[in-house]
Amino acid sequence: MFIFANFVQGFAVVLNMVLTIYMWIIIISVILSWVSADPYNPIVRAIRGVTEPVFYRIRRTVPMVYGGLDFSPIIVILVIVFCRYFIVNSLYEVALRLK
Repeated sequence: MFIFANFVQGFAVVLNMVLTIYMWIIIISVILSWVSADPYNPIVRAIRGVTEPVFYRIRRTVPMVYGGLDFSPIIVILVIVFCRYFIVNSLYEVALRLK
């Protein structure tokens, strides 16, 4: 059973890292929206390509644009923080109980 516990714990670690990296990509995307970044830069295009589909879904379901401010990145970051505290910590607990 310890092998499955180690698998669950490893999955929790990887999920935590992926969520943290995506949160930082969202923060970089927000900062890029404040400055006039070159839209043809491959890094800027990659960041926009990763974040805009998620932002679009949030904007479509909950229109959160007030006075020119877009609150969809804040909602996505809140969802990521919730997932990190709920799902990742739950996976850690499951792994500890299986050992």
